[in-house]
Amino acid sequence: MSVKKDILFRAGIIYFFVLIAAVTISAKVVRTQVKEGADLKKEMVKNNWKDIIIEPNRGDILATDGSLLATSLPSYEIRMDTRASGLTDEIFNDSIDALCQSLSKLLGRKSAVMYKQEIDAARKQGKRFHLIDNRVDYNQLKAIKQFPIFRLGANKGGLIPVQKNIRKQPNGSLAARTIGYLTEDPNGNFPGIEGAFDTYLRGERGIGVMQKLPGGALMPVGGANSAEPKDGGDVVSTIDINIQDVAEASLRNRLQYHNAHHGTAVVMEVATGEIKAIVNLGKDEYGNYKELYNYALGESIEPGSTFKLMTYMAMLEDGKLQPTDSVNNGYNGEAFFFGKRVHDDRRRETMGWLTVEKAFAYSSNISATKFIDKHYRGKEKQFIDRLYSMNLNQKLGLELSGEGVPDIKYPGSNYWSKWSLTQMAYGYEVRLAPIHVLTFYNAVANDGKMVKPRFVKKLVRHGTTEQTYDVQVIKSSIASAATIRKVKKMMEAVVEYGTAKRIKTDLYPIAGKSGTAQVANDKYGYRGDRKYYASFVGYFPADRPKYSCIVSIYAPTVNGYAGGAVAAPVFRDIADKIYAATPNMRETLKPEKRGVMADIPYSKSGNFNDLSYVFKELNIPVEKGTGHLEWVTIKNSVARVEFNQRAMDITLVPNVMDMGLKDALYLLEERGLRVAVRGRGKVVAQSVTPGSKIVSNGSITLEMSN
Repeated sequence: MSVKKDILFRAGIIYFFVLIAAVTISAKVVRTQVKEGADLKKEMVKNNWKDIIIEPNRGDILATDGSLLATSLPSYEIRMDTRASGLTDEIFNDSIDALCQSLSKLLGRKSAVMYKQEIDAARKQGKRFHLIDNRVDYNQLKAIKQFPIFRLGANKGGLIPVQKNIRKQPNGSLAARTIGYLTEDPNGNFPGIEGAFDTYLRGERGIGVMQKLPGGALMPVGGANSAEPKDGGDVVSTIDINIQDVAEASLRNRLQYHNAHHGTAVVMEVATGEIKAIVNLGKDEYGNYKELYNYALGESIEPGSTFKLMTYMAMLEDGKLQPTDSVNNGYNGEAFFFGKRVHDDRRRETMGWLTVEKAFAYSSNISATKFIDKHYRGKEKQFIDRLYSMNLNQKLGLELSGEGVPDIKYPGSNYWSKWSLTQMAYGYEVRLAPIHVLTFYNAVANDGKMVKPRFVKKLVRHGTTEQTYDVQVIKSSIASAATIRKVKKMMEAVVEYGTAKRIKTDLYPIAGKSGTAQVANDKYGYRGDRKYYASFVGYFPADRPKYSCIVSIYAPTVNGYAGGAVAAPVFRDIADKIYAATPNMRETLKPEKRGVMADIPYSKSGNFNDLSYVFKELNIPVEKGTGHLEWVTIKNSVARVEFNQRAMDITLVPNVMDMGLKDALYLLEERGLRVAVRGRGKVVAQSVTPGSKIVSNGSITLEMSN
C-alpha cells in the first residue's frame, strides 16, 4: 500500500471515531435538555430554597403572685467562618491579634494566645463553623460585633452568632424539683411543672423559607409554605414565694442541726388543696443540701405514728370505741403479740390505764395495738376495707410525675402475716408518700372533704387566661362529722400536752400528730445500724384551719430523732412566719387571746438607736441596762428584751460577736482594719481577739453563722 493511501486510511479511522463521539455528545445534550431538563430545573430550585424550623419562645412559670419561677433567656454561640469569601489573608493577619485580645478581655475564659492558636488552626483546616464560645449573652454579643475582623460583617469577618434559649430559675433552688428543668433529650424526660405542662409551655414551631443567594448567604422570603411560630403560654402555679422561702430556710437549718440525710416540707391550703410551698432537700456528696429528688411525692415509706390517726378513725367510724374508752398498758413499757415485742418510748406517760385521747396524744404503740387487736382480730378485712373507704390505697392522680404508690396490703395477699394487723396499727407494713399523709390530714382539717393537691392555678397566654384549675374533690367525706370532731380534739391534745407540746403557742392553736418510724435496712431489716424517719403533720389555726403542713426528716443522726423533737419545730417555725405575715389569720383569734404576745423574736446585737426603733415599732417591751448605750448586746427574757452595754474603745479591736455584717464592718473598718468574711448571718467568730491593740493596716476574718 502506498504512503498516500495509508495516510488516508488512518485519517478515516480517526474521523470515524470523532464522528461517533460527536453524535454521542449531541444525543446526550438533547436528552439533557429535553428529557432531564425539567427535573434538573426542579433540583436547582430545590437547592436554592431551604425550609428552616423556627423555634417558639417558651412560656414562663410564675408564682401565685406573678413573680417569675422559671423563664427563658437568650444565649448565643459565637462561631466563625474562617474561610469566609471576603476574609483575605491580609485582613486576617492584620487583625487576628487584636480580635483575640478583645475576646480574652471580654469573655475571660481563655488567654489571647489560646484564642489565636485555635483560630489559626481552624483557618488552616478550612473550618466554616468554628466554635469560639457557647455562653455569650446579648450584651456581650453586641460588643463582639464591634471587634476587629467581626465588625466587617458575615462575608468579610466570618462572624456567625447562633441563638439558643436557656432556662433560668431566678430564685435559685427554691422549689426547683417542683418547677422542674429541661434536658437535651428530644423526648423530654424532665420533671415538675416543666414536664407536666411542656406542650403548653413549648408552643408550636414555625417554618421559615430561605433563598440561597450568590456567595451562600440565605435570605428569608415569604410564601405559602412558611408559618409563624406560636409562642408558648405561661403557667401560673400555686406556689407562694414567701412561704416557700420560709419553709426552705427552716427545713435546711433543721437538717443541718440534726445532720440528717434528707427532708421535705409541704404547705397546703386547707379549703382549696393549693400547694403553697414544697421543699425537698437532700445531702449531696459534698455535704450540701440541695433539691435532688421530690421526696414529698415520690418517697413511699412506712410513716410510723402519723398513721395512728387513720387507725383510730377507722375504729371510731366503725363504732368500736370512743375517745373516753381506756386500755391498760401495764407497767413494763412493752407488750407482745404472737411473740413480737411492741414498746413505748415515753414510758412514764404511757403506763397504766390510758384513755383513747391520751393514748393518741402520748403516741402509745401499745395502746394502738391493743385496741386494734381487740376489735379487729379475726375481722382484719373490715379494718382494711375501712382504710380503703377513706381513699388511703389510691394514688392522688397529681399533674406532676413521680407520685409514689400507696401500699396497704389486704388480708390473704402476699406478705400478709399474723403480725400485719398490729404492725399497721402504728404505721408499719404500710407505705405512703408524705403528700398522701398530708392530703388525709388536710381532709380532716377540711371537715372530712378530701381535695386533690394542686400545683397550678391557671394557664395564661399574652395576658389572657385560657384555662383555670378549680378545686377538685376526691371524696366528699372520708368519715362522719362526729368522727371528724373527735379526732380533731385528739390532735389538739397532741400539741396541748402530748408529744408535740414543745410547739404549743398561746397565739394560735395547732392540731397535729408526730411520728417516729424506724427505717428497715434492706440487708438486716430493723436490726443493725438504726435509722429513723421523723415527721409531724397537722394544721393551723386549729379552730379555723387555713393551712395544713407536713414535715418529714430522714435519718437524723445527732440531737434527737423523734418526730416531736426533730420535725415539729420546723412546722412551728413555718406556721409562726405564715401567721405573722397573714393579718386576716390574726383577726380570727378569740377575744380572750388578742392581748397575748407572741414569743419575743430573736435579734442580733448592734446599734442601740436602731434596735430601740425596731422594738418600739413592734411594741415589744425593752429593759435598758446601765452605762452608755451606743452599742448593745441583746438578751431575751420571757416578756421583754434586755439591752446590755457593749463597751467600744476606738484604739482596740471591737467585739463584734452576734452582730450582723453591716454593723460589724462599720466598727472594724472605722478602726482601719481590712475585713474578710466567710458566710452570712451573724458573726460567730473573729480571728483577732476583742480588746487587742489595733495593728496598722491589720486584717481580720469574720466567720458567719451560715
